[in-house]
Amino acid sequence: MIVVHAGAGYHSGAKADVYKKTCDEACQKAVSLLRNGNSSVEAVQAAITVLEDADCTNAGYGSNLTLDGKVECDASIMDGTTCHYGAVGALPANIRNPITAAYRLLQAQVGGKLSLGRVPPCTLVGDGARQWCINEDFAVCEPDSMVSESSHRAYVKHRRKLLLHTSKMSNSAATERKIRKPENLCCLDDSDDESDIQDTVGAVCVDVNGNIAAGVSSGGIMLKHPGRIGQAAMYGCGCWALKRNETLPAVGVSTSGCGEHLIKTMFAKECGEAMRFAASASFGVSHAFKEKFIGSEFLAGVEAQLGGVVAAQCDEDEGEMMVEVVWAHTTETMCVGFMRVDEDKPVSILSRQEKDKASFMMEGRSFRWQAATS
Repeated sequence: MIVVHAGAGYHSGAKADVYKKTCDEACQKAVSLLRNGNSSVEAVQAAITVLEDADCTNAGYGSNLTLDGKVECDASIMDGTTCHYGAVGALPANIRNPITAAYRLLQAQVGGKLSLGRVPPCTLVGDGARQWCINEDFAVCEPDSMVSESSHRAYVKHRRKLLLHTSKMSNSAATERKIRKPENLCCLDDSDDESDIQDTVGAVCVDVNGNIAAGVSSGGIMLKHPGRIGQAAMYGCGCWALKRNETLPAVGVSTSGCGEHLIKTMFAKECGEAMRFAASASFGVSHAFKEKFIGSEFLAGVEAQLGGVVAAQCDEDEGEMMVEVVWAHTTETMCVGFMRVDEDKPVSILSRQEKDKASFMMEGRSFRWQAATS
């Protein structure tokens, strides 16, 4: 099965059907691969590619723009079976699907050492990442083709607001630093028009054998400083996946929200570890949000901790696979979709909670199916 998310943040109710349709399409793409025997990590990459190509998400095409009006993307993917990981950060807009670059870096880990004992990179950033993609024969696009109409419109509006705000403040260096702090740009007030605030998209997949994988992709926060990377490019922060062993279940996590908050807490790994040692995924995710995020000493003094996850815990009992899927968020909304291979159509939900800085919304589903014979 596959579970995807179109970001944690604010999603306009007027566009709910658009977000849910995008999640539906991502689920259907992943399930079509799983039905053909593809791996869970391949299904995650395919699902996120669909999310990146949609202009309503903050990933790939339609990403938020940097302070200088350009697209720079982050993405990562992790295979729980092999524990291999691939990521790109601040990837220039010449490469249309950053998750594919991350996936290819993950694949490169399988081959082991390069010539002269060099180790294959698992993370590449900036122009080095772009050049690696070109050397690997990735299709190259014009940077402007990655800028959607809505992202350009939002950039113009927020850039104007920032300049107006800056002009009203002192020109001292201290004030300038305060204005440009990432946390002051994580949740720009966008309620006065039809634009929306979302963050990292992602997916978690479990195949019929219980193999698990997770991935994320993001355009980053609006008006981010060029070169800034968020949790989607950081190990243990954007996604996490680990296979089952004799005593512990498999777990997979994909995060969304303010990258700085998720990086400081290494929230993907913390959430995965909490689920691994909890009686259920919901207990693990709840503990992680309360103790490792909202109550984290690393976020002390932060007015509102902004984060969301989709997560899965998978175990086997007497020939049956048992999977619990959970989604949770401190943000106002989070759009989630999920689908099993034996189902005709996906289910997509726009999860919404009232604004409350001290709480989080959590929901989930449990599934069982006959495990594949070896």
